[in-house]
Amino acid sequence: MTAFSRRGACPALSAPMQTGDGLLVRLNPVAGGLSPKSLVGLGESALRHGNGIMEVTARGNLQIRGLTPASARLLAAEVDALGIAVRTGVPVETGPLAGLDPEEVADPRPLAERIRAAIEEAGLTQRLGPKVSVILDGGGRLTMDAVTADVRLAAVRIDAGTQWRVVVAGDGQNAAPLVMVEEEAARDIAIAILRMVAEKGREAHARDLTARQLASLASWRSMAPPSVLPDISPTWGEIALSSSVSPMSKVEEREPPAKLPISPLVGEMSGRTQGGAVNRPPVPARFPISIFNLTEGTALGIGLPFGSIPAQKLIGLTQHALTLGATEIRLAPHRALLFIGLSPTACHSLQQTATTLGFVTDAADPRTKIAACPGAPACASGRIATRDIAESIAAENRDLLDAVTLHISGCAKGCAHPGRAALTLVGGDNGAGLVVDGTAKALPAGYRPGYDAARGVGRIAAAIREARFRGETTAACLTRLGAAGVTELYRQE
Repeated sequence: MTAFSRRGACPALSAPMQTGDGLLVRLNPVAGGLSPKSLVGLGESALRHGNGIMEVTARGNLQIRGLTPASARLLAAEVDALGIAVRTGVPVETGPLAGLDPEEVADPRPLAERIRAAIEEAGLTQRLGPKVSVILDGGGRLTMDAVTADVRLAAVRIDAGTQWRVVVAGDGQNAAPLVMVEEEAARDIAIAILRMVAEKGREAHARDLTARQLASLASWRSMAPPSVLPDISPTWGEIALSSSVSPMSKVEEREPPAKLPISPLVGEMSGRTQGGAVNRPPVPARFPISIFNLTEGTALGIGLPFGSIPAQKLIGLTQHALTLGATEIRLAPHRALLFIGLSPTACHSLQQTATTLGFVTDAADPRTKIAACPGAPACASGRIATRDIAESIAAENRDLLDAVTLHISGCAKGCAHPGRAALTLVGGDNGAGLVVDGTAKALPAGYRPGYDAARGVGRIAAAIREARFRGETTAACLTRLGAAGVTELYRQE
């Protein structure tokens, strides 16, 4: 019998999660990518057993929506028949171009496999919560900087070769740095961190580690293999210390865990497993919607608008990619797909097809700045047509979305973007409410009918165009206009 996962857990194939539009499952292929034929098969399964909506999350996982308990079991059987092995247990993630990018410092996949094996050997999978994760970033053009994790290992090129920078509890900008070590020690430290987290219970994360524990990790020299570590009490930092590694900072001087840059659990579509979303634009050079020269061949990155697309359109795009010679399709953070094995000419052909089908083919597309859940009528919880509103705003107010996240939520749950956004529209009994610099759970300061919400945002955009100083961002201008003034603009007829 298929088990259901609670909200906030990871809706694996064997444990789908109940949402407003039925059950949802999330797939992370063991191989790192899918063959075009496999992705077509998944799309056909989504049409047969779900509501025909497929998603790629901000962390680069594939989701199928609108399942029932019976159809979820049928989907699982078809995934197995397609020969698609999906990962279970603690997520240990690598970049979407791992092993293919000629500019990456090191291929992180071998170390990732060693860490996965060590996690299983140490019996940590059952002791850690569903949102605990590890990221290995080999560098190159598509880093994992924007994705949050409990443990981050980033390859760094030095004169003597490659070392791994170990940081905890955050993304590429705000995680707490620990040490720079060789590969063997990097694996052992990662496992030690996870053991410390596991000791604190299934609700714990790396943000909960004490300053003393972080200091002991930063002073790491060596430790027995994870499978034979003694049952010491990591809570008190009882690990032999040494100075043979390179500390990244004086972690013993850090503030207590409550000050670490991670906040409570949030949803997968936000891309943050442990913290509120950060309102910063993607770095264009590292955004996956582009053409990439690989060690062998070329890859084309194509985005899903708001992370979602009808399965029939994905099938059509993938079938065309197959005729053009695509050999593999990888899931990428920022809600994108990477089509591998194409020639430069084929990339341009597939790009044109994707544009016609409504995919995102330009990294500057304003839809990449908007977080929008399925909303009404796709989701029973949705009170407004989020995607229609988002499309209208993106088409009419491209300049409003220069450096600000606009969140459009069908209800107060805020599934697509649980963190704060400069502007949030949230569906409710009174229509589309506006929250300025807050989350969908906050009480809206003003409302207008849902069908007319885009016009209200258009009034805000017009005021920004008139009031913005040269070089001023939209977010800064909104702050200067003030929440009350922005709300009044939204409410005006």
